[in-house]
Amino acid sequence: MALITINKELCKGCELCVHFCPKKVIKMSDGFNAKGYQYSSYIENGECTGCALCAKICPDVAIEVWR
Repeated sequence: MALITINKELCKGCELCVHFCPKKVIKMSDGFNAKGYQYSSYIENGECTGCALCAKICPDVAIEVWR
């Protein structure tokens, strides 16, 4: 099982990770970071395969994937 960490202060809410995640384990949070952006959050349901597509597509380098 893989784990995704998202640095909410680096995230600008572009939603690319949400769109490209093949398992749909990333969603937009209800909260906002210090800069006023709605950030992405990881849904821990055990379905993440660790493909790291989210980290590769993130323009803000806000996502780390741990396998």
